[in-house]
Amino acid sequence: MTKMRTVDAAVAILAKEGATEAFGLPGAAINPFYSAMREHGGIRHTLARHVEGASHMADGYSRAKDGNIGICVGTSGPAGTDMITGLYAAWADSIPMLCITGQAPVAKLHKEDFQAVDIETIAKPVTKMAMTVLEPGQVPGAFQKAFQLMRSGRPGPVLLDLPIDVQMAEIEFDIDTYEPLHVEKPRASRKQLEKALDMLTAATHPLIVAGGGIINAGASAQLVELAELLNVPVIPTLMGWGAIADDHPLMAGMVGLQTSHRYGNETMLAADFVIGIGNRWANRHTGGLDTYTAGRTFVHIDIEPTQIGRVFSPDLGIASDAGAALEGLIELARERKTADTLPDYTGWVAECTERKGSLQRKTHFENIPIKPQRVYEEMNRSFGKDTTYVSTIGLSQIAGAQMLHVFGPRKWINAGQAGPLGWTGPAALGVVRGKPDETVVALSGDYDFQFMIEELAVGAQFNLPYIHVVVNNSYLGLIRQSQRGFKMEQNVSLAFENINSPETNGYGVDHVKVAEGLGCKAIRVQNPDDLPAAFGKAKALMGEFNVPVVVEVILEKITNISMGTEINAVNEFEDLAETREDAPTAILSSLA
Repeated sequence: MTKMRTVDAAVAILAKEGATEAFGLPGAAINPFYSAMREHGGIRHTLARHVEGASHMADGYSRAKDGNIGICVGTSGPAGTDMITGLYAAWADSIPMLCITGQAPVAKLHKEDFQAVDIETIAKPVTKMAMTVLEPGQVPGAFQKAFQLMRSGRPGPVLLDLPIDVQMAEIEFDIDTYEPLHVEKPRASRKQLEKALDMLTAATHPLIVAGGGIINAGASAQLVELAELLNVPVIPTLMGWGAIADDHPLMAGMVGLQTSHRYGNETMLAADFVIGIGNRWANRHTGGLDTYTAGRTFVHIDIEPTQIGRVFSPDLGIASDAGAALEGLIELARERKTADTLPDYTGWVAECTERKGSLQRKTHFENIPIKPQRVYEEMNRSFGKDTTYVSTIGLSQIAGAQMLHVFGPRKWINAGQAGPLGWTGPAALGVVRGKPDETVVALSGDYDFQFMIEELAVGAQFNLPYIHVVVNNSYLGLIRQSQRGFKMEQNVSLAFENINSPETNGYGVDHVKVAEGLGCKAIRVQNPDDLPAAFGKAKALMGEFNVPVVVEVILEKITNISMGTEINAVNEFEDLAETREDAPTAILSSLA
């Protein structure tokens, strides 16, 4: 056996588990761990400007590709508390992420030592495991268990808290005999899947709701194969968007109160059977349950047994990994296709296709200041099918989800349930680390962008190029729209006369100057006709300088984006498309 410091053992375990991408900030209580990373040399570290930013970078990296686990590292006290929002975002969306914090010496934990906080207790509600390791000999086992938990069942984050004396202690450890623990995932039985398929094929208008669990399982290809075998339309959730490409004939649109398509909602209302795979029945997808469930039979397949029946009781619930369930359903569907016992859903698919081609929102507006719909139209034109979009919350994200197009899994990366402002920029940097050769485009409103704007310097320092589209209306637009119900507009304006930048015309913060001051390139656009050239220039600047490029689009200050309280009562505040010219980048159009 070899005698080594616990931190040297921990870093060796990280490498053997395949987690070699770290984001963080060093500090006195975590410096031993940093010394181990330096000595090992196999863990790449990106220095963030804020620990919350580091946690979002690690989150974005985990979401970028199948199998990724990002690491966030920070010192004791406030570094751990800064990570909590990042842990919450990852936990809420079932994302594996490992946070490692330093801690005061074990003997000082009850003495209110400098920057000593009970981060284990604080982090437990938003992690699969949070542990302050009090015995040096427990360090290898704690890391081993952490990786098993992050990967087993419903994925999620873990926090390991390492007192400095525990980090410095020596233990006997042999990395050659270390083995990752078995990853546990439930599998549906053939009998369960036969029942689910019987219920589907008994329906006249069936749908598949595809959740983020399919993407987590790396099973998007299996989803498409099953849909094609059955010839059944697919409704992706926001977290499952991209599991089936937007231009696939069986992609029937998204459903919900905000991030949804008109044709998606209409198709859901016309369905008589729904099988949800790897989804949560999130409230912004379902709206009122009476409306959502009326007249429909439901099967729910999810990796986490306690998710089944959490929102409403399905007619059949099955605890299973999405990939395992899809593989089983494909096998059964093939058998029935060979036996010629599958129903013909050609007419139902044609109905869904007609809705997709005719129920479009208008995107082509010539207004100055620019209407946001036009921005997404031009983004569809300018960015190809290989583009990965990153966004979090706000009218920018809602409108983007209504109007942008996504053509594959992990090409829409979104903090869906937590929706923390400021997530987009640092998460995009993590995505770039995970997809270094792909085009990454972030989408923010001005407030989301300002929340963690300092992380742009990380992109400049470490040459992490991406395009950040900032739609600036100088408002907290989603909150302003929400306040309409209270007949007020309170504390939502970000506008002021910037004495150093009169060219902002009262829109307040000069994002161009700030971005340039942080080492990035930036372009401001005020005329919709200039958007294609601006996006083209952004690509060129990104390629030339290898840094983030900000494209700030000056919007009209007041815009209400389509949303409602029920899927059959979404308010359409703008004109709807009447001709193809009204929605020229629609995936499918049957308009004249």
